Amino acid sequence: MRLDALRRNGLRVTEGQPLGPWTTLGVGGRARVFVEPASPAELAIVLAEMGDEPLLVVGRGSNLLVADAGWDGVALRLGAGFKWQRRSGAEVGAGGGTSMPALAAWLATEGLAGLEFAAGIPATVGGSVRMNAGAHGGQTADTLVSVTVASPADPLGVECDPGDLAFGYRQSALPPRSVVTAARWALHDDDPAAIRARLDELRAWRRATQPLRQRNCGSVFTNPPGDSAGRLIEAAGLKGRAVGGASVSEKHANFVVVTPGETTAADVVALIHLVRDEVAARGGPLLEPEVRMVGFA
Repeated sequence: MRLDALRRNGLRVTEGQPLGPWTTLGVGGRARVFVEPASPAELAIVLAEMGDEPLLVVGRGSNLLVADAGWDGVALRLGAGFKWQRRSGAEVGAGGGTSMPALAAWLATEGLAGLEFAAGIPATVGGSVRMNAGAHGGQTADTLVSVTVASPADPLGVECDPGDLAFGYRQSALPPRSVVTAARWALHDDDPAAIRARLDELRAWRRATQPLRQRNCGSVFTNPPGDSAGRLIEAAGLKGRAVGGASVSEKHANFVVVTPGETTAADVVALIHLVRDEVAARGGPLLEPEVRMVGFA
């Protein structure tokens, strides 16, 4: 990647940027190159200059674990020009950098229902689309109308039909080096007060059941068919189990919490492997990580 070309075009480029502060876990190493395009035009410049560089898109970092050795490639975070939302009737569009909880709150003021579950998704629109994030019986792909995706092959972005992206449980067929720049959903009208009440109920449930006051990366494992990862981990007696500064949450067993300044990414990975092995050794399924682990050998 020609960093001089990016800088000449006014892009913010940093070499050796620590990635831990951009994640909710707060651990992990540095990116060789970190860039924050502020607009689709700037993103197009970055993608056109990518060459064969590996690309890591960082949203709110709520589902991301970066190795202590860091990321030997380009880490990209969408800037202010990708944080927007607007409606056309009952159809709503939002930029890839928009916070899902913020989108849910705005939709309540607009009297539009259908994305209330987004209040419980600590991620951006782009990250939620890529992993088909969901909660409380809803998932991102349910009412999607279109997704705009930019890539080195299409730096200016192309609008995709959700049916072409093979959405499944916490997954999609989006190419690895692509960037979700926007998404549109078809929603429906409802009483704003009723929507706000549902949002309040979801927020209260999260406060009561999840370790929101401790650093974590959200749900660590996907739920196996017909069961709950949290139930399986708790049944294996693993609440409170620790490796270094990482431990299984006492509040919700499918969360790993960390002690700031005392935890490495290696601690978290070792604990994830320990939990998988012990659940399987007790006759349970081999749990699949939901958290995205990057930079590990």
